[in-house]
Amino acid sequence: MDTARIAALLEPFLLQPLPDDALGQISTYIDLLRRWNARINLTAVRDPEAIVTRHFGESLFLARHLFPEPGPLERSEERVGVAGPTRSRVPGTDHCPLPTDHCTVLDIGSGAGFPGLPVKIWAPAVSLTLVESNHKKAAFLREVARALTLTDVNVTTERAETIRLPPAHFVTLRAVERFETILPLAARSLGPGGRLALLIGSSQAPLLPTLVPNLHWLPPIAIPQSRSRILALAVLS
Repeated sequence: MDTARIAALLEPFLLQPLPDDALGQISTYIDLLRRWNARINLTAVRDPEAIVTRHFGESLFLARHLFPEPGPLERSEERVGVAGPTRSRVPGTDHCPLPTDHCTVLDIGSGAGFPGLPVKIWAPAVSLTLVESNHKKAAFLREVARALTLTDVNVTTERAETIRLPPAHFVTLRAVERFETILPLAARSLGPGGRLALLIGSSQAPLLPTLVPNLHWLPPIAIPQSRSRILALAVLS
C-alpha cells in the first residue's frame, strides 16, 4: 500500500506524521496480513484502508498515549543541536525512561498483532512479548517481526491463564475473548506503577473497576473516527 496514503489515513490518530521507515514497515505489514488472511482468519477487515484506520490507527493511538515521546525520536538520536538521546517519562511509570531497552510491553491475545506490533513500530526500543495461543497466528506474528526486522520481540503460544513472565511495565489488550476472565490476569502481569491499556467498546467501560478494583482507572479516551470505541488506561499503584 502507498505510504503517502497510509500517512494520510493515520493523521487523525497521531500528533505528528510517522517517519518514512515506519510507514514502510506498516505497508509491508499490510501486504503480509492480506496474504496470510487468505489462508487463515486473522481479521474480518479486508479493505486495506480500513485495516489502516481500524487496526493501525487504534493501535498507534494507544501507543502515543503510553509513549508520548514517539519512536521517531529513537530513530534519530543524533539530531542536530541535541546532545545525546532525548528522554521522556510516561506519567505513572517513572521507572521506565524512554528511549530504553528496559521497558517491557506484554500484549495478551495478540491475534494479528494489534496493538502490540504497532506499539513496537512506534517505540522500537521496548521489549515486546506477544501472547497468542493459536500456533498459526503465532507463526504469522513471527513472520511479521522478521519481515519488519523488529528486534527484541518474543512470541509465546502459552495461554494467558498459564503464562509465567516477569511483571511488565505495560500490558495491552484488544478484542480478546473471555474479557472478564482475561482482564484480571492481565492486571496481575503488571509491575508496580505499571499501566494497563485496553482498546474496547464503551459499553465495557463500566465493568472495569469491578473486574480489577485494585487499579486506578483514568477517564476513558474516545478513539478518533469511532462512535463506540475507547482507550481505557489504568495504573497499578
